[in-house]
Amino acid sequence: MSRLVVVSNRIALPTGSKSSAGGLTVGIVDALKTTGGLWYGWNGEINEIGEEDEDDLAMLDHDGITYASFGLDQNDYDLYYLQFSNAVLWPAFHYRLDLVNFQREAWEGYCRVNTRLAERLLPLLQPDDVLWIHDYHLLPFAAELRKRGVTNRIGFFLHIPFPTPEIFNALPPHQELLAMMCEYDLLGFQTDSDRSAFLDSVGQLTPLVSTDNVHQALGHTFSTGVYPIGIEPDSIKQMAEGPLPPKMVAMKKDLGDAKNIIACERLDYSKGLPERFLAYEALLEHYPQHRGNIRYSQIAPTSRGDVQAYQDIRHQLQTEAGRINGNYGTLGWTPLYYLNQHFDRRLLMKIFRLTDIGLVTPLRDGMNLVAKEYVAAQDPDDPGVLILSRFAGAANELTAALIVNPYDRDEVAAALDQALTMSRTERISRYNDMMAVLRRNDITRWRTDYLQDLRAVNASQRSSG
Repeated sequence: MSRLVVVSNRIALPTGSKSSAGGLTVGIVDALKTTGGLWYGWNGEINEIGEEDEDDLAMLDHDGITYASFGLDQNDYDLYYLQFSNAVLWPAFHYRLDLVNFQREAWEGYCRVNTRLAERLLPLLQPDDVLWIHDYHLLPFAAELRKRGVTNRIGFFLHIPFPTPEIFNALPPHQELLAMMCEYDLLGFQTDSDRSAFLDSVGQLTPLVSTDNVHQALGHTFSTGVYPIGIEPDSIKQMAEGPLPPKMVAMKKDLGDAKNIIACERLDYSKGLPERFLAYEALLEHYPQHRGNIRYSQIAPTSRGDVQAYQDIRHQLQTEAGRINGNYGTLGWTPLYYLNQHFDRRLLMKIFRLTDIGLVTPLRDGMNLVAKEYVAAQDPDDPGVLILSRFAGAANELTAALIVNPYDRDEVAAALDQALTMSRTERISRYNDMMAVLRRNDITRWRTDYLQDLRAVNASQRSSG
């Protein structure tokens, strides 16, 4: 079988601890081990301008996988990563055009870094390699390789949503981006809505001919598919079980009979945290019987702290948490705990297992693996309840969750009340339905289905462009 080459913005260098690695990392590593492979990406280091050596790739062989990583200089990091990837593509793809800050210099930097990364990968490629490119940082990557004569199968998977044409086509370089994406052999999306939005955007730009999931546009033939990413439910369950650390024993004792609501995600405006705080406040206002008997813990470690929009939301949440606690708290009860810090993943799974409600209400999300991990971490005999945004990709699969509109604070408050009063029989029934889905659509199926389809791309399709 041909070798697999994975390219991603960030590379997860081996640490020797599988349990601490995220589900996506585990899925990619397992895929690379199957055929032997190469993982190529940025190591997260930022070099001084002019310090970077074009030929200086850090190579590491571990457990049958070659890791090839590199640093970025400060200028490229600013333009490619901060300004274009995270101040243009990220907000636009999450339907926040109001936060898009397009600068031509950043677009040029984004393209320049993709060009450089493609050039540095060329000497490492073998004629029959299959390439799997990941996420929005690398939309032009296949086009750059094709310019340099690479004819290998090249697939792409988008981990975040793809916006409707009304949003996407507002981006100044939308035509260039779509043309670049059409040079991939297989474009994978989390949901059918995302796939349809991409095809609609292409169809508005140029004639599009589609037969099943094979399409012709802009002189290229390419395939599209839907591959909802999963988790390792048994691994999550194992992490969640077992004895509790002393601090968690004390926390459980402190809670007593109070019911605990947990929410956990990195600090990001797409996650709907301010809206969630207001929904919790609506619960306290309209369902006063729960006051003193519940606690909402929001874990939200800082991400992209050097982006102004993220600094703003952090300040907003601190203000809202203080206001809610000031209005509803008592000397013996704090209704909302806002923790702007990182928790070890293994500890987090144990926390999930101890909580009664998982509150996952992003305004827009490609999939949201936290929702799936929360379910997998539960005690089958006494599971918690998942409240899930209809705008998360996971809502297409976890239909036994309480599905809500995150913009409707009263609806979310009513769902919280329903979850707090739900019988054990109903909780177990919903849990079993969701676990069946998680086992069927796990991380192994995601990568197997995708790579099987990519390897099946025929030579006539790849040569038609």
